[in-house]
Amino acid sequence: MVTQNPTDHAGRTDERPFSERLQHFVNGTFVRSLPFWGIPFLLMGSAVYAGIGWNVLISLTDYEGLASASYSQLDFEMYARAFGSSTFWTAAQNTFVLLVAFTVICLVLGLALAVLLDRNIRYSESVQTIYVLPMALSFVITAQLWLWMYNPDSGLVNLAIKTLGLSSIDFLGNPKFALAAVIFALVWQFSGYAMVVYLAGLRSIPTSQFEAGKIDGASTARIYLRIIIPQLRASSVSAAVVLMVFALKAFTFLYSLTGVFRPPNGTDILATLMVRRAFKYTEWAYGAAIATMLLLLALGVIAPYLYYQHKHGSL
Repeated sequence: MVTQNPTDHAGRTDERPFSERLQHFVNGTFVRSLPFWGIPFLLMGSAVYAGIGWNVLISLTDYEGLASASYSQLDFEMYARAFGSSTFWTAAQNTFVLLVAFTVICLVLGLALAVLLDRNIRYSESVQTIYVLPMALSFVITAQLWLWMYNPDSGLVNLAIKTLGLSSIDFLGNPKFALAAVIFALVWQFSGYAMVVYLAGLRSIPTSQFEAGKIDGASTARIYLRIIIPQLRASSVSAAVVLMVFALKAFTFLYSLTGVFRPPNGTDILATLMVRRAFKYTEWAYGAAIATMLLLLALGVIAPYLYYQHKHGSL
C-alpha cells in the first residue's frame, strides 16, 4: 500500500517528514489561538447550542415534566397540535402584528425625528437626549411605568381622556386595545434608537448633495425624498433588524405588564404562550415545540441581514 504525501494549495506534494509537518501545525496560528477561543467556544456550545439541541429533541417527544423523557418514539405530534390550535394561531398573529407594527412605526417616527434634528432645530441636543433616554430603561421599569399610565382610575392617559369629557378606557383589560397599548409603549421606548441610527446615516452624507439640490431649485422636502433618504438603506436595514429582535424579546415587558399565567387578554404572543404551556400546565414538549418555532422565526429575521451584510462585504 502506497501512502500519498499531502499536497499544498498549489497541488505540489509536501515531502517534509511527518514530525516536521506536525511541528509546523503546532506552531501555527490555529493552535496558538486555541486558548483564546477554545474555552469560550466550549462554554457557548455546552450552555447554548447543547440546550437548543436538547429543546428540539424534547419537542419531538410527549414529555410533560413528571418523569424522564422517552426518546424511543420521536414524532412531530406537538407541532401538529400547535398548528391545529386556535390559541397558537392567535399568538402567532399577535407576534406578527407586534413585529411589523412596532418596527415600521419606530422606523417612520425615528426617521422623522432624525430629519428634524438634522435641520439643526432649536434645542436639538435636548430633544435627542429625551428621545434616547427611554432606551436606558429596562423592560421591567418601562412596564411598571406604563402600568401606572394605563390605570383606568388614576393613570395619566385616562386622566387626559377624562378632561376631554370621555369615559376612561381599560387599555390592558380590554382585548380591543391591549395589543395597541403594548405596541405604543414599546414604540415610546425604542423609537429613539431608530432616530440615532438614522441621524448617524444622515450626517455621513456630504452636505454638498443637499447644496446641489438647492442650486437646482429643489425644495427641502424633495431633496430628502429623492436624494437623501434613498441613501439610508443600510441604516434602515440595520435598525429594522435590531428593532425586530427587540420585538421578539418583548416577553419580559409583557410578563411585567400583563402577566403570562392569566388568561390571554389580546396580548398573547408566542413567547408568553410557550412559558404558560410549559410552566403552568407542565406541557414541556409542547412548550419546546413553540420555542423551536420561535427560534426559527428569529433566524428568519437575522439570516437575511447576515446575507445582506456578507453580500456588501461588511461581514
